[in-house]
Parts: sequence; structure tokens; C-alpha cells
Amino acid sequence: MISSIYRKIMVATDGSENVRKAVETAIEIAKISGAKLYAVYVINYGGPSITYPGNVGWERVALDYFKTEGREATTYVENLAKVENVNVESVLLEGNPANEIVDFAEENDIDLIVTGTLGRTGIQRFLLGSVAENVVRHSKKAVLVVRGETAG
Repeated sequence: MISSIYRKIMVATDGSENVRKAVETAIEIAKISGAKLYAVYVINYGGPSITYPGNVGWERVALDYFKTEGREATTYVENLAKVENVNVESVLLEGNPANEIVDFAEENDIDLIVTGTLGRTGIQRFLLGSVAENVVRHSKKAVLVVRGETAG
């Protein structure tokens, strides 16, 4: 049975092992609902404000590195989705991850955002922040947070 509750699903990926469970979940929901899947990777390298004296061009090297990392992360999602006959589109964005994810979802009429979490707690979460937590807090769209295999 194909449900029409979800037409567009976004999975936010950073390419890490912890996000793989979220990717698998997003693909399964997209398959069941017949939804299009968007694999989104946000490049958050600090932008042009990061400079190191005597190291001209560092920003370009960093951006190229993160674009490559983003393509690898989204290609992983594409490959898994295609095996399940799920229509998938990869998207690379630049900026604050939580803000970009929420904005993309709004601008593209996404029905469901799927994201992973590292499962950090206490001071570790406070110091590092949480993209998933900020997405849940600021999104007007439905958000599914999936704990990674190594979370706990």
C-alpha cells in the first residue's frame, strides 16, 4: 500500500556512521509512501571569515574538501535509494546546518525532515550544540530524529 502522506522527504546527512540509520529510515519511508527523497549535505566550514596569515587560498581548499565530502555523503544516499527504486536528488548547501535544513524544507515544500543524532548528553551536547535539536526547535515541518547505531 502506498500512502500519500509524504510526497517529499529530506534526509540530512553528514556522511558519518551515525547518520546511516537515519538514511535507511528515510529511504524506507520514501519507498512506502512513494515520496521523492532529497539527500541534503550542508557545508559548514566557517566561510570566508576563516583566514590564516600566509596561507592564501586556504578557503578554496577547505571548500573543495567539504564539497567532495558532501558529494560522497549524498552519493551514498543515492546508491542506497536507487537499490530500493526511490527517486532521489542530492543537494549541497552552504551555511549553518540547522538553518539551511529548515530553510530548504520550507522553500521546497518538504513534508518530512529525517535527521540523525549522535545521542550526546550533558555538557558534551551543550558545548557542541545539536543540529537535530535546532532543526526540531525551528522547523515548521515534521521532523523525525533517528538515533545512530553508536548513539547511547
